[in-house]
Amino acid sequence: MSETSPRRIQVMLPMLGEEEEQAAAAAIRSGWVAQGPRVAQFEREFAAVVGADHGVAVSSCTTALHLALVLHGVGPGDEVVVPSLSFIATANAVRHAGAEPVFADVDLATGNLTVETIEAVRTPRTRAVIAVHQGGMPFDTAALRTAAAGWGVPLIEDAACAAGSRAYGRPVGAGATVSAWSFHPRKVITTGEGGMLTLADADGAVRLRRLREHGMNVSAADRHASSQPVLEAYLEPAFNYRMTDIQAAVGLVQVGRLAGLVAGRRALAARYHELLAGIDGLVPVVDPAYGETNFQSFWVRVDPEFGVGRDDVLTGLSDAGVSARRGIMAAHLEPAYAHVAPAPLPVTERLTRDSLILPLHHALTEADQDHIVAVLRKLAGR
Repeated sequence: MSETSPRRIQVMLPMLGEEEEQAAAAAIRSGWVAQGPRVAQFEREFAAVVGADHGVAVSSCTTALHLALVLHGVGPGDEVVVPSLSFIATANAVRHAGAEPVFADVDLATGNLTVETIEAVRTPRTRAVIAVHQGGMPFDTAALRTAAAGWGVPLIEDAACAAGSRAYGRPVGAGATVSAWSFHPRKVITTGEGGMLTLADADGAVRLRRLREHGMNVSAADRHASSQPVLEAYLEPAFNYRMTDIQAAVGLVQVGRLAGLVAGRRALAARYHELLAGIDGLVPVVDPAYGETNFQSFWVRVDPEFGVGRDDVLTGLSDAGVSARRGIMAAHLEPAYAHVAPAPLPVTERLTRDSLILPLHHALTEADQDHIVAVLRKLAGR
């Protein structure tokens, strides 16, 4: 491919095909388009794939995080430790629960919280920790889960990007107190919008299903399926966070694609690593010693040795027909959290300033990768 690409290379593309189209159409033809039997099946199949006992489908990962906090009694006056280096929904969910986010710094290599960065900001008011498997990069599940148990607070895992990632030989959802997942189109698998909670606690799953549906003691699906009148009761103030059967129908097809999509992304990432080797100042994300990422995002850090700043790299790529993106945002630098005075977050600020996300998706070709890396080498003067 020449340096002037004949088409624009997208940074991300969802893998959606005829099977998803047919599944959605079948759901529509069935007449059951709200939360129903396909949602229940999707919950079972997704939970099994990520190594969890129970799944509770919801409208987004943000609502999943909110419900996880409600489940654990987090509310006004409480603090929740979160990374600032995350999409702003992580901090927003804490505010939705009435609590205050406390921003912790992250590890330079993984972009994730560590026991040490959490300890630096934890206080007696800390009622929970939300740790993010950032961009699909698994955090050290063994270390953080053990530490959280010692602190006596729940570790809520924001696994929005992590479907198909592994830590210590298991899917990242295995062994978690509760995990929240996203099916936004930028994720490895998608339902358009939508989310999921997975957990081991059966009673907790029952309450989460009630919380997502106005606090009803019997679901709308069960009421309609009954041959006798059912008089529901509303046991607590709750929410409308339901997923539709149309979304779940698409999700069931996508779950079947997950292993293949992750394998394809890892193969493309391995090729990026080969092509980028030897370019000083360009540091790509790599697997941690304890696990494997699904490479939901292939991000690179642009260090001073590269010779060109991150923003100029983004511009140069765009001029050459490549849609890249800035790296993960830092919530504490956004106007929404300008009132928060966090502890120093030097690694967070370095990563959000100096990192970018390169294209990686099922439709990316080797010729695309060759073009992208050629542009990067030219920008670096190599």
